[in-house]
Amino acid sequence: MTPKTRHTKAFLSALPKNIFSGFVVSLIALPLGLGLAIASEAPPISGIIAAVVGGIVVSILGGSQLTIAGPGNGLVIVLLGAITTLGGGDLYQGYLFTLAAIVLSGVLMLLLGFLKMGRLADFFPASAIQGMLAAIGLGILAKQFHIMIGHNNEHGSIISLLFQIPSGVWELREATDPGEWVAAGIGVISLLIMIFYSKIRNKYFQLIPAPMWILILAVGFSYSFGLLRMPYPMDASFLVNIPDKVLSRTAFPDFSIVFQSNFLASVFAITLIASIESLLSIKAVDKLDPENRRSNVNRDLKALGVATAISGILGGLNVVTVIARSSVNVNNGASNRSANFFHAAFLVGFVLLFQEQLRKIPLAALAAILVYTGYKLATPKILGKIAKIGKEQIVIFLITLLTTLFTNLITGISAGILATFLIHILINKSVSLFLSHLFKPNILLFKERDGGNYYVSVKYFCSFLNFYKLKNKLDVVPETETVVLDFSMCNFVDHTVMEGLENYTDTFSKKGGSIEIIGLDRHGTDSKHPFAIRKILPLGSLKPIERYFTKRQTTLKAMSKEFKWSYDPKKSTAVDMLRDFVFFRTREIQYRYNRLVDGEKNVSVFDLEFTEGAFIAREVIKTTVMHIALNEKIPVFTLDREGLLELLYSLAGFKDIQIPHHADFNKRFYLSGENTADIQSIFSDELILFFESNPYYHVESNGSALLILKKERLLSVQEIKALIYFGQQLSRLVQTRITAF
Repeated sequence: MTPKTRHTKAFLSALPKNIFSGFVVSLIALPLGLGLAIASEAPPISGIIAAVVGGIVVSILGGSQLTIAGPGNGLVIVLLGAITTLGGGDLYQGYLFTLAAIVLSGVLMLLLGFLKMGRLADFFPASAIQGMLAAIGLGILAKQFHIMIGHNNEHGSIISLLFQIPSGVWELREATDPGEWVAAGIGVISLLIMIFYSKIRNKYFQLIPAPMWILILAVGFSYSFGLLRMPYPMDASFLVNIPDKVLSRTAFPDFSIVFQSNFLASVFAITLIASIESLLSIKAVDKLDPENRRSNVNRDLKALGVATAISGILGGLNVVTVIARSSVNVNNGASNRSANFFHAAFLVGFVLLFQEQLRKIPLAALAAILVYTGYKLATPKILGKIAKIGKEQIVIFLITLLTTLFTNLITGISAGILATFLIHILINKSVSLFLSHLFKPNILLFKERDGGNYYVSVKYFCSFLNFYKLKNKLDVVPETETVVLDFSMCNFVDHTVMEGLENYTDTFSKKGGSIEIIGLDRHGTDSKHPFAIRKILPLGSLKPIERYFTKRQTTLKAMSKEFKWSYDPKKSTAVDMLRDFVFFRTREIQYRYNRLVDGEKNVSVFDLEFTEGAFIAREVIKTTVMHIALNEKIPVFTLDREGLLELLYSLAGFKDIQIPHHADFNKRFYLSGENTADIQSIFSDELILFFESNPYYHVESNGSALLILKKERLLSVQEIKALIYFGQQLSRLVQTRITAF
């Protein structure tokens, strides 16, 4: 069977699941499409057009397997602002101008895809994005709450609408129009359904999503008046307006103000928010994929750009990747892009077959769905989560949130970026750290010869400004491999980077690989949160390495309990036991930290910082070493891979010692020392076989102790375990040999 045949067979076998998933998603997309369009002051059908066009185009051209495309929450405030301002008070004309902005936005997104700007979202600080989303949520809630309680004509800024909520509720008590009371009742009941739906555990009830239950009950409520031959208490102003002939009443964009500054600002704002929302959603859906596939974000940007341009031409809203509908798609067993297509096909069927029913949907019911959506984006729990990460993140979040509420999204996210950068400067008390190193290469990636791990070293700083460099390196590493990511030479790591690396760690773990972060044990933080900012501590005083443990330190502590060893993370200058080893004769030892000691206090493993070279060539190196105190005296020797430190040892007066009858060992290893005969007597056949059968380690004896190290870098926890095992075996063999003599 050819690969193409296998692919076709797998596609057909998964078709029933994808059709079912597309149907379930369409049940959510229908009310949300109508609601988001109404919230934007656009015709309700424009939201359905965006969902249909997005589902068809992105399913054919897109680069992700499980995402659903359609109108998104994040664009409501932008589109509402464009429609109300571009038309100068004429909402329909503003809608036509906004369609033109949507078309040009699609062209820009297509261009971003061709320019491989899929990393655009990486340039925005995580807390600033949270602040922007919270502002969007409050904007949706502020407008839709009034519609939910039957007040369809409330206008004003987001802040004024929020402050009008108490008075709006109070005025409802004095309402004389029964339509307002009925609308408010439907709105409140719909909101309660959204809140308590997840608490109902009946599996058959859960087959229909909460938004669709609201539509079913609301439409059924209207039909009940007909059955009872009673007049429906709500007039057309409280109901969804669907044109009589959907296909013949299509609106077309008006490009007559294309060169005006406010129009161009709207195009830029729509493109920016659509791109960010889509890229963040694609990233989130990739984490949900049971098959651990990674989306081609640049291809998705192109597809979304084409879909957005077509949608705008046909009278629809922007097309973005939406996380809520995509997660429903994953949870219902979808396996490929066809589910997105079927969700669009079912929407077409709903619009063509159930137009009369759609016209009976109360605006208050759709508003309740959006009020709940807005609240989820701006729930107070978000502020609590951000506060746990760090106090500075609250400042960034609030600056972005408040600036967005009082101005606009572009100004808000710009203020968040600027605030983040200034806070980073204040934390580090340095502008030059960022400005002088921003454009310098700061990422080193190579595959290590011993063990085959991928080693990534980061220098200077790593923040939202240059995180893309690290991501570019990690993206070329197969996700089935092991990566050691070293921040020991990096002065500062921000929250955006720490959160982003967690996503990479999860992805590698799912596919059988791993990413272990090392080198942050000397970095300080003001929070216990794993995503907190990390800043390297001064070397002067003997303080704890950091206020809170890193993941590596936590694992080392757990490992010490497993081995029944003791663990001390603190920095110490008690390193005299290392100074008479050849390796450190030309190196200046600074201190040790993260010390693991066995129960008998003979064996210790610790991280070590030392310097080599002098003046401008001086280099700081961090490594992990093992020190074993021996019970008996043994000859002084050094053992390393042939050629690695041969020059250093020859300068120290040592020469390569040959072991008789072991030509392969003599070829692979450089063995040196002063007393050749004693050294040859120690290296038995069993010891030589041990060295030949294990990975390379640098091994030294100073006569009373052994020094073992693997690489001139910090070791991962797994590498430390391997080092301990190697050292214990070596110690046993050496001391057994001494006893035999």
